[in-house]
Amino acid sequence: MTTFYDFSANTLKGETQPMHAFEGKVVLVVNTASQCGFTPQYQGLQALHEKYSAQGLVILGFPCNQFGQQEPGSGDEISEFCELNYGVGFPMFEKIDVNGPQRHPMFAYLTETLPGLFGKKIKWNFTKFLISRDGKPIKRYAPITKPEALEADIQAALDK
Repeated sequence: MTTFYDFSANTLKGETQPMHAFEGKVVLVVNTASQCGFTPQYQGLQALHEKYSAQGLVILGFPCNQFGQQEPGSGDEISEFCELNYGVGFPMFEKIDVNGPQRHPMFAYLTETLPGLFGKKIKWNFTKFLISRDGKPIKRYAPITKPEALEADIQAALDK
């Protein structure tokens, strides 16, 4: 049976990062963009990272340029933007597709496992997926859902 840990992705520095490195952690996967109306959610994501990382939460950001071309920058530009504007300290990855024929296999898995309002597609930037410690997707959140609204679910997942 496939789990989240069966996938890998490239970091912003181009290094392959196997997701099994996060085994035993609660993971929040977010497709991000630097020029989106939801971009200020980076602040809330960073706050969650700071509050819960010691308890086992890992937030993973996956930039995507598929929605209104709102992530046009290079890996270095994305990294600089996130650090300078929001102090992002959680792992960020290379730009990927989250929909369509070139979508990253991990997002294919996540959307197949937890379809949303638009079925097996991502609606917009800042769609979020909560992954349990055993690598199973447990909840999907809409782009409008602010990071702080996830705290009860994150705490429940961490307590299991």
